[in-house]
Amino acid sequence: MKKLRFYFLLACLSLVLLAALAAGGAWTWMNRAMTLPADKVEFIVAPGSTPRAVARAMKSAGIPIWEEGFAWMARLSERDKLIKAGGYEARAGDSPWQLLERLARGEMVQRQITFVEGWTYAQIRQALRANPDVKQTLGDISDEALMTRLGSPIKEPEGLFFPDTYVFTPGTTDFDLLRQAYQQQQQVLAKAWAERQPDLPLDSPYEALVLASIIEKETGHGPDRTRVAGVFINRLRLGMMLQTDPTVIYGMRERYQGRIRRSDLRADTPWNTYTRAGLPPTPIAAAGRAALLAAVQPERHKYLYFVSRGNGTSEFSANLSEHNRNVARYILGRDQ
Repeated sequence: MKKLRFYFLLACLSLVLLAALAAGGAWTWMNRAMTLPADKVEFIVAPGSTPRAVARAMKSAGIPIWEEGFAWMARLSERDKLIKAGGYEARAGDSPWQLLERLARGEMVQRQITFVEGWTYAQIRQALRANPDVKQTLGDISDEALMTRLGSPIKEPEGLFFPDTYVFTPGTTDFDLLRQAYQQQQQVLAKAWAERQPDLPLDSPYEALVLASIIEKETGHGPDRTRVAGVFINRLRLGMMLQTDPTVIYGMRERYQGRIRRSDLRADTPWNTYTRAGLPPTPIAAAGRAALLAAVQPERHKYLYFVSRGNGTSEFSANLSEHNRNVARYILGRDQ
């Protein structure tokens, strides 16, 4: 019996020692800095990832993590319930526990993408496709299908995405960024429309957006925006053709090679404001906040014409004879 007790106690002691060694080993592994292939290693946690899937994503990125150990550590500490999808990074000196804590706190890495004022929808889509941190999900989706998915009653996407800088985490989808830009445009447009001057010859916020896109393309000089807007408002009130070159260029599409000829001004398209009265059917670019405000709060004056001075500013005139003199001076290079 004494021998049995001795062996039993020895077995228990061995188990305790083994447990202590295992606990010590686990604690050491959890808190020991990992050897990374670079100072920072980024990885993406996909939506719905289990702790083991998170560990696999880290390992695929080059982080030497023990998958089984990480999964147990996350579950036993209940940090697994806090991990959200997104882009993260492991840093030099990180231990598995520090990395898990960062995941549980949702400390994601961030990126920026800028949609520039005056960009077309095609340029916005190209910027999304060219960004390596944006997850591509839209493929060759049609414009109409995209706008339906966004819940828009307007099926032509041009001008409906607000030009701004958007912060996102790696792995964010192209659709999510477009949705954010669309919602931002709706908010900015609604606010601008609510602050519009009375009796404008504009029937809807969308028409204000169309006008704002033309203003955006016509001038980047802040003080001239409201005056340019006033010219177009005056022309709309009088039923005059808007006769603005950026709309012709937009209608030319790929045919535009940096120059407009007289034949282009006569070639009818839905956007040619030399051949068609009123506003074009859609915006021609993404309009910024300043252009939107200019469209709904134009300067009140009698000008009907303007011409570029060649330095980013414009010269305005109230009649055709004045305008012709300004064209001769600033475009043809001769004073009259």
